[in-house]
Amino acid sequence: MNESYFEVIRPGINTTFQDLGRKNLYHIGVPFSGAMDNRNYTLANAIVGNKINAPAIEFAFQGPLLKLRGETIIFNITGNITFNILKKNKTIEGNCYQSYILEDGDELDIASTNNSVYGYLAIGGSFDIEAQWDSFSTNIKAKIGPNDGKKIEKDQMIKIISANSKTSTRKLDYLNTKIENIRVIKGTNFNYFSAESKKNFFDKEFSVTKLSDRMGMRLEGIKLKNDVDTNIKSEGIIKGVIQVPSDGNPIIMLSDHGTIGGYPKIGVVISADYDKLVQLPPGSKIKFKEIDLASAELLFKLYQMETMNLVSKIK
Repeated sequence: MNESYFEVIRPGINTTFQDLGRKNLYHIGVPFSGAMDNRNYTLANAIVGNKINAPAIEFAFQGPLLKLRGETIIFNITGNITFNILKKNKTIEGNCYQSYILEDGDELDIASTNNSVYGYLAIGGSFDIEAQWDSFSTNIKAKIGPNDGKKIEKDQMIKIISANSKTSTRKLDYLNTKIENIRVIKGTNFNYFSAESKKNFFDKEFSVTKLSDRMGMRLEGIKLKNDVDTNIKSEGIIKGVIQVPSDGNPIIMLSDHGTIGGYPKIGVVISADYDKLVQLPPGSKIKFKEIDLASAELLFKLYQMETMNLVSKIK
């Protein structure tokens, strides 16, 4: 058997290995991490016949340019992505949610995301990487995970093991959609804020700034006034928490967030809306809508059912 690998000609922007994240490590300061958009990550693996939690390559805005060396593989890309397959004699314009065959010498050029942020590349088989704490997720700021906790780099070789080219090519008819409002439940410090600010939080629009990454999404808009204390004793935080520092501009904690924080928490984005939230590029407008905890739990169950229903429709 010949050794198979991707040669990284262009690494892209923030290209890392991810899976569904690592559990039960908050007590030592390690967050879940994992794929930002869980649905698109899940569909990427399902289309090539992998286990749901197999490692995939996540990229932001611009993806990598990869050249395959070795055995034939199948792959697919999910998200709203422009990509091309460069063969010796022709260029194939790729479609998301459809698997393709790559042969020795072929190049995969993941040019860009389209009015979105994250995309996923899954191959039929496995990348030759090591798990850390039972996860293949990479947290580059903490240097945790495969690839020495780093982004994928130019001229790197990404080795492939157990390449599977026998699975027939498959596809899914799926269209990513936008959401008008991001639904939230009230945070534990909601009553720290003035009556006017609490009303503005749900009535006014906020803009996604360029100061956003896998750790957090900074927003700007009308300033939220804190009447009690702009700093509190640091306490545990979770993905989706909306903190408000002294400048009055909200920050939404994302997958690589710190596990404690000392800014008051005005709300928490519900899990069912998280995938769509993280796909909002800088300049996007956000409007929050309040729901209660019971509704949030129901919506998450429906989100999970819809994802599994999509997996069952792959042909």
